[in-house]
Amino acid sequence: MTTAAPMTTAASMTVAAAGTTAAVEISVSPVAVATAAAPAAVATTACPAATVLAGAPGAAAPAFTERYLLSPEMVADPYGRLDALREHAPVYYSPLHHAWFVTGYDPLMRCLRDPAVSADRVRPLMDAVPQGAREDAERAFGILSRWMVFNDPPQHRRLRQVFQEAFAARAVARYQAFTEKATRAVLARKAVPGRTGDLMADVAKPLPALVFARWLGIPRTDAPAFWYWNARVADLVLGTAQEESEYRASLQALVSLEDYLADLVARRRAEPADDLISQVLREGRVGESVTEEEFVGMLTQMAFAGGETTSNLIANAVLALHTRPDQLAAVRQDPGLVRGAVEETLRLDGPSKMSIRTAVRDLELDGRTLRAGDRIFLVTAAANRDPARFPDPGRFEVRRTGATHLGFGFGAHFCIGAALARLVAVAAVGTLVRDHPGLTLGDPGALNWQPSLLNRSLTALPVSY
Repeated sequence: MTTAAPMTTAASMTVAAAGTTAAVEISVSPVAVATAAAPAAVATTACPAATVLAGAPGAAAPAFTERYLLSPEMVADPYGRLDALREHAPVYYSPLHHAWFVTGYDPLMRCLRDPAVSADRVRPLMDAVPQGAREDAERAFGILSRWMVFNDPPQHRRLRQVFQEAFAARAVARYQAFTEKATRAVLARKAVPGRTGDLMADVAKPLPALVFARWLGIPRTDAPAFWYWNARVADLVLGTAQEESEYRASLQALVSLEDYLADLVARRRAEPADDLISQVLREGRVGESVTEEEFVGMLTQMAFAGGETTSNLIANAVLALHTRPDQLAAVRQDPGLVRGAVEETLRLDGPSKMSIRTAVRDLELDGRTLRAGDRIFLVTAAANRDPARFPDPGRFEVRRTGATHLGFGFGAHFCIGAALARLVAVAAVGTLVRDHPGLTLGDPGALNWQPSLLNRSLTALPVSY
């Protein structure tokens, strides 16, 4: 049986905030969804798209109660309900979020391969900007339109090829010695035995920032401004910015970041160094396969993405190991298993929960009809726990082998920085496990997570070193 979503125009949808007079547009942007104060739960049996499931024709669907993705319980621990949703329907239309949820491994892989599923979503991000900040937004969203993550093939392929050699594992491996040295230096300053602290602030955030700044070629004197701009850009892209003043600050930060990187590119043309920008310029593709404007725009994406994913991966891996004593003991006994611990974190509780796409034409997916213009949530956090692909999927197992997880995506949009993120995460987690046997967590039950549709990010990770 085939089911289609109700015919709606996503950009004109509104969700009235419960108990308030506010109403927020729902577009294909996580920003817009993040700003909507939705009801805590909604019974989806009233929506035809939610009640027709695979099975005997005409069979009544079991009751299923959906939760708003940014409700406190879903932010704290989304996995039980995502598992239930995948079991209920691996492709499911959510009337609450005005989007299709793809939670099954196989249909999600189909979406990652299908050209009918588009990554181009800059315009919906623009739609989420408050009216008063629109004038400031035009240049900023022009920059975002040059991010490869927001482009489809063949444009995406053309942009990505500029960085392909620089991000290859063999090229990134050149930074292993620096990364290990930086890890020891950061831990020597912050992880002093007997001291209590926040592992996010002490290690997980500054270490990737230090490595990435060295790799990109950011002078130390420029680092404070560089990382301030990055934080504000993250507020825009990940949906943290909600007030008009916050949007303005984020939009201006993106423009300032591009201006800074354009100047740095000019400096590296005149005086090459041992860094990413100089390497790409030497290869000669800038000015041929891509314009300099496109190159600088993509550097703003690299700058934004360089620290966020790796920071969350480090923190989540430490949390996973220190709440599973048997797995921590296995890694201590065999330090080579730290790579398995990082990969299992990416699968079970990784830094990314989902990505957002749009259907550019009608398509059939697992017995459902998705219409052109429909918003699609590719919920990798659920697909990575699909029992059809991963035996005992809820277990954290550092020796796990078999199916490929989707923690870094797949195919054309596989994370180009995966090798660098793995390098830094393995160095950080391995050193903490090996050299800090006294490390203990604060109360794991008292942890707080950032309210984000896309990212799985702790606000802090209290520890005793």
